[in-house]
Amino acid sequence: MAFHRLTRTHPRLSIAILAGLVGAWLIPTDDTVQRILAGWNLGVWLYLVLVFWLTWRANADTVRKVACVEDENAGLVLFTVCFAAIASLAAVTLQLAASRGLQGNDQALHYLYTALTVAGSWLLIGCIFSLHYARLFYTSDPHALPLRFPDGERAPDYWDFLYFSFTLSVAVQTSDIGVAGRGMRRVVLAHSLVCFVYNTAILGFTINIAAGLLG
Repeated sequence: MAFHRLTRTHPRLSIAILAGLVGAWLIPTDDTVQRILAGWNLGVWLYLVLVFWLTWRANADTVRKVACVEDENAGLVLFTVCFAAIASLAAVTLQLAASRGLQGNDQALHYLYTALTVAGSWLLIGCIFSLHYARLFYTSDPHALPLRFPDGERAPDYWDFLYFSFTLSVAVQTSDIGVAGRGMRRVVLAHSLVCFVYNTAILGFTINIAAGLLG
């Protein structure tokens, strides 16, 4: 029943989850970490493609309609996706540990796999928060909007929310878009903390990979 509601309110996420589970099951390996990472990468990158396609063709009216549909259990979905993205770092750590004894192409493939996982999870966090910001904006009181755009825009599209979200992801600070309302400030705070942890982890993985290549 819960998954049925998820397919109705978050169809793109549901498709990505199913694809990831099937991919993890079909990959020809006995390595559990490899299965998890394969399924995760398939699901994440498919979801990113689906979100990009939605973003590319959606106008403000479409954003409003999607936001209203996704309002159900939106907070739980946001928390679960972010938790899974951070948890994927544990699998990446195991992947890097397994690559220490490898040489040549095998080691390079492990590092490439690591890079795809980290990049995909980082993009996933930015995308899922941008969708959440869109939901909060379009389900709020029109006279007390939680985001204030400098040009007075009152019908932003997904590109506007992606701009706001990825500015936070990259710089861990807000852009020229103002934040209004206690609820929105809490979400922005959570986003900043998640991205600080993730960006710090990326720096650590980069140093680890560089040391492995030089060593």
